[in-house]
Amino acid sequence: MQYIRRIIPIGEMLKTRTVLLFGPRQTGKSSFVRHQLKDQITKSYNLLDQGLLLRLLADPTLIRKEIEFEKLRDCIIFIDEIQKCPALMDEVHLMIEEHNLRFLLTGSSARKLKKSGVNLLGGRGRDRNFHPLVALEIGLEHFSLPRALNHGLIPRHYLADDPDEDLATYVGRYLTEEIAGEGVSRNLPAFSRFLQTASTVNGQMLNYTNVARDAQVSRATIQNWFQVLYDTLIAWEIPAFTKTVKRKAIETAKFYFFDTGVVRSLRRLPPITPQQTEWGEFFEQFIMMEMKSWIDYHEPLGSLHYWRSTSKMEVDFILNGEHAIEVKSTDRVTLKHLQGLRSLREEGLCSSYSIICNEARPRLEDGIEILPWKEFLTQLWSGRFSTKARMPPVDIRTFK
Repeated sequence: MQYIRRIIPIGEMLKTRTVLLFGPRQTGKSSFVRHQLKDQITKSYNLLDQGLLLRLLADPTLIRKEIEFEKLRDCIIFIDEIQKCPALMDEVHLMIEEHNLRFLLTGSSARKLKKSGVNLLGGRGRDRNFHPLVALEIGLEHFSLPRALNHGLIPRHYLADDPDEDLATYVGRYLTEEIAGEGVSRNLPAFSRFLQTASTVNGQMLNYTNVARDAQVSRATIQNWFQVLYDTLIAWEIPAFTKTVKRKAIETAKFYFFDTGVVRSLRRLPPITPQQTEWGEFFEQFIMMEMKSWIDYHEPLGSLHYWRSTSKMEVDFILNGEHAIEVKSTDRVTLKHLQGLRSLREEGLCSSYSIICNEARPRLEDGIEILPWKEFLTQLWSGRFSTKARMPPVDIRTFK
């Protein structure tokens, strides 16, 4: 399969510290390490190797013994699927302290590590989340929006000519069986029903009671299952922006899955087109995925919120607390599309107000920026919305 170069700046970070890199399965973590970090890594361990895993479960000190035998110092050790052997975290901690080693630890979930009560290195490592592809990695001139919304951006799915069977397998095996295998449910039919119900509230404010009723399980169970989705990075909560005074804000968070193709598969939808209502929903999710990826890769202290007043005025996203962003899939923005941004602007809290859309060229309308989505993504990844005083911009030419 074609490899697409990734934009996450882990290599520079590894020069000085250990990194814990977590992301859903098949997003490309192992390929990223193999293609982009191989020259930095001195020794690797893949815990998908059952023989190795069984030996480490029996004796977690084996890696340390090998390191000491080879007298390795001041180098980088890669351990893939670290969550399969939580006891290794204490060993990693010890090797960092005693041998001045740096580790790249990857996995699909930190949940098992936390449940096991192991330390997550207590400030000796940086946590980073790994996402599906972003448009800049594919190249804006080659990027296909219909493909992204329908296939999703997991590399194997985006590149496939017909991804529906792969998506169904991913949803059936990984989301249902492996996540349920986190120990939250032995009732796979109920958990599968929950996932399908959750997909119908993608991009909406969460009402646990309604989801519990539709999934036919208790409200407490539903809350626990949603937390599993967050812990395994399969979904995110976008919290409400509540700083407004003139218009009281609703405080309920919104819920989003991590990938558009996964949502379409869970809902069992045929390919969507711009004429369908789902197109606007998936377009909004795609823009959210780009912002979430940018924050996790380049702005780890950044934030993403949404705003909705009790009078039902709404703005899709507030980026870093000061950039109000509305997302519309239309190719012609009209005055009605500006209502939410105008209402929020009266509060005087944000420094910029933008509509991300499918128009051909950027323009201003009543002081509000009308930005074609490709122009917005270029500005986003070039650092325009950063809170850092001198954020080094991403050279977008590298990914053309």
